[in-house]
Amino acid sequence: MPVEGVGSDPRRKTTPARWRVLGHPDGMLIYQVRCIVENHGWTDTVTDDRYQVFLGRSGAYQRRVNGRGGVSDATSILLTRPGDEMAVAHPYGCGDSYTCLEVAPEVLERRPDAARWFSGNGWDGSTDPSLDLAHRLLVAEFRRGLDGFEMAERLHRFLGRLLEHSALAGEGGAEAELSRSVRRRPATLAAHRRLADRAREVLATSDFTLGLEEVARAVGASPHHLSRVFQRVTGSSLTAYRNRLRVRAVLDTLAEPDGRPLGALASAYGFADQAHLSRVVREQVGHPPARLRRLLTPREPGADVA
Repeated sequence: MPVEGVGSDPRRKTTPARWRVLGHPDGMLIYQVRCIVENHGWTDTVTDDRYQVFLGRSGAYQRRVNGRGGVSDATSILLTRPGDEMAVAHPYGCGDSYTCLEVAPEVLERRPDAARWFSGNGWDGSTDPSLDLAHRLLVAEFRRGLDGFEMAERLHRFLGRLLEHSALAGEGGAEAELSRSVRRRPATLAAHRRLADRAREVLATSDFTLGLEEVARAVGASPHHLSRVFQRVTGSSLTAYRNRLRVRAVLDTLAEPDGRPLGALASAYGFADQAHLSRVVREQVGHPPARLRRLLTPREPGADVA
């Protein structure tokens, strides 16, 4: 669940703010920030040690990256890289807010589009309405509560979408390259099918506590590559397939007469919490777990049916 706090970023001296950490799966961190302006001047310059994507949500502020100035507002998107130096100022007062996605270099190294992330300098630009909506829906889902596996897959997909939108994508972007490769080489498609089958095997034989990184490691692929290939081959995301398996396991357990609490089931099957379990079950089956328990639990002979 989201973790909130007030103050400067504890890792570096920055503008005081209200922080909401939304998740930190597999070498990634996503959080929201609303700045609390105490000094309208420039902050100290800080040096990044990871890749950071800043997505504007409201308000505006000034920034200086590697000595180059600019303005960020609700339409802005900015990527900084390890070694980049950044300072900010708030001459417009309070109210600016943004979402930040931090990614460790080793996470990007395992992506098939790694060369594009590592080439050249950072970039800045504007989000179009589609990307802005995708960003806000992503935040809403994280705030509702996701488990670490689904967090990682959502963030890897979002990174791919950011890359397609950015100047780093080049002609057609990474997705177009993958599509052309699959169409031109039947052997590649066969390999993708084997990879998807192997992932299904790992998921079906796990206890639902494996993270996306662990599943990818088990099949010998990067999380991003596995996620995209699985979607292409099966028509389903890894998360959706895993949820189908989990819901079936939950239904089996709900049918048992011992009446284990839903919170215990959520923990046992790797859901974020009881609310997450209930939402996923209802989305798939059309009924909440409590009603399903009543429908599935064996009754004594002669007991009334509600």
